[in-house]
Amino acid sequence: MASTNGSAPRPRVAPGGKGDLGLVNFGITRLLGLATGGAPPNLFTTLGRHRGLFRRWLMFAGALMPGGRLPRRDAELLILRVAHTTGCAYEWHHHERLGKAAGLTDDDLRRVQLGTEAPGWSARQQALLRAADELLTDKDVSDATWAAVAEHLTDERERIELCLLVGHYEMLAMTLNALRVQQDPLPSGPPSRALRMVQSLADRRARATSSTVR
Repeated sequence: MASTNGSAPRPRVAPGGKGDLGLVNFGITRLLGLATGGAPPNLFTTLGRHRGLFRRWLMFAGALMPGGRLPRRDAELLILRVAHTTGCAYEWHHHERLGKAAGLTDDDLRRVQLGTEAPGWSARQQALLRAADELLTDKDVSDATWAAVAEHLTDERERIELCLLVGHYEMLAMTLNALRVQQDPLPSGPPSRALRMVQSLADRRARATSSTVR
């Protein structure tokens, strides 16, 4: 299970302020904090120190989540599996909350830590999680698993996105772990209205695009 980070060592790269981030990145991190219902996350105020790269990375990350074609519930399930497998407490801490906002249950979260053979997964969830595990372990997906995934993700763009999503969040987990980014105090209560709106818009887009395979 991804552990909490209460006794984490000091960050190797500290979160930056306005002078470190620059005016543009500082504004972006403040907006992202408002969207998540709290202070600007340490992830963004840390990576924002690399000013140009941060903005380019943010565009790619946003195209995957929340702007991707995969339904939010599927995407959050995959991200949580990556977070658990890589031992990234920061990633788990945030996406546990986001996953619940997308419809994952406490039982789902427990099963994510147990793996694909845990009872209760649907055939779709099991196929997606098995693909994630193989990508993380073997850096590939077996023909049998790929065929199972294709039964549920009939749009080839969703299958491309699955690979990129898992790879991106593994990269992010390694970066968070290596930089010793400390967890953020998440707000109590339900996700903010802005976050719920983003989740809803992302799900509607995913449903619309998945019904139109070009």
